[in-house]
Amino acid sequence: MQFAKRLDLVETSAIRELFKLLGQPGIISFAGGFPDSAMFDVEGIAQASQKVLRDAPGSALQYGATEGFMPLREELAKFMAFKGVPELDPQSLIVTTGSQQALDLVGKTLLEPGDVALVEAPTFLATIQCFKLYGPKVLGVPIDEHGVRVDVLEEMIKRHRPKIVYLVPTFGNPSGALLSLQRRLKVLELARDTQTVIVEDDPYGDLYFGEAPPPSLLALSAQVPGSREWLVHAGSLSKVLSPGLRVGWLIAPKELLAKATMCKQFSDAHTSTFAQATAAAYLQSGRMPATLNQVRAVYAKRAKTMGRCLKESLGEKISFTEPLGGLFFWARLTGANSGPTDGAAFAKSAISQGVAFVPGAPFYANDPDHATLRLSFATSDEGLIEEGIARLSKA
Repeated sequence: MQFAKRLDLVETSAIRELFKLLGQPGIISFAGGFPDSAMFDVEGIAQASQKVLRDAPGSALQYGATEGFMPLREELAKFMAFKGVPELDPQSLIVTTGSQQALDLVGKTLLEPGDVALVEAPTFLATIQCFKLYGPKVLGVPIDEHGVRVDVLEEMIKRHRPKIVYLVPTFGNPSGALLSLQRRLKVLELARDTQTVIVEDDPYGDLYFGEAPPPSLLALSAQVPGSREWLVHAGSLSKVLSPGLRVGWLIAPKELLAKATMCKQFSDAHTSTFAQATAAAYLQSGRMPATLNQVRAVYAKRAKTMGRCLKESLGEKISFTEPLGGLFFWARLTGANSGPTDGAAFAKSAISQGVAFVPGAPFYANDPDHATLRLSFATSDEGLIEEGIARLSKA
């Protein structure tokens, strides 16, 4: 078979390939980027789905509008208002099959060969792959513990004139970094002043451990007049309710949203109507705040345990900043005391000791730092985290 040449631009996910090694019995995995299934509100989701089948089975089981199930769009607008985005018209968002489809639609509608897309270095691996499929040059912008370096971002925007800039401002994957309020406002000013599309991906913003993070770029856009027309926002219920529902959403300027809707028609016609109706009923039930409080409390304890164990067991051999939310630790091997310096080699040694994590290099669009690694604390209780880090120390 002769495959499309664009497939030469991407390769199989290194993370997905790693999962093939995790079938061994007794492996403690810090590799996955997914929530703990024990945290799912099964009772609440069951009640929501039963309500849908009882009250409106015809519409819930039928084809639906590409833009999304209107009751869900209305509930998502309220959900966003709760997070600081007032007066959001339900018509200004479309429901997508997870936020991953939202990002794909952005790439499909805006990117083509010869373009430049800027992303954080490091950033969400699937976004790098998704964007590269459409042919642009994808370049990484360095970050620190406060998120993307806006001074470097400004310089790179002026030099490369990118079609889009992709950011995960709140507890990024894999970095866990939190973009400061001052930098968020600067990003919005750059969007307005340079007329550059900023894509804000926000799947982790509700998973904070202490005080709430700064408002999203979307919520802050009212403070920077003219920035909203250059801002795209992707949201998801996957990390806070259930990834199996595959419910995400895309908020964008009207013209872009229309193009994205047209492209969605070609790919899946619409996101599962039953899943949308179930999500809408769940949001209507008022159970979400309690669910979020429980998830935050559990993940906060696990993150604290992982940070303590890393310090006690690996000491100066590893450096990291403790996350204030999200699902991940982003760490760097220092080589101190004859410790490891290569994340990929260390990952193989770790698996031989019965523990897994993801090497950091694949999260870079270019010029990877091979000493980095990502550890997720979400799916392991505190006892497993202690044992897993002890195994890392042996490795």
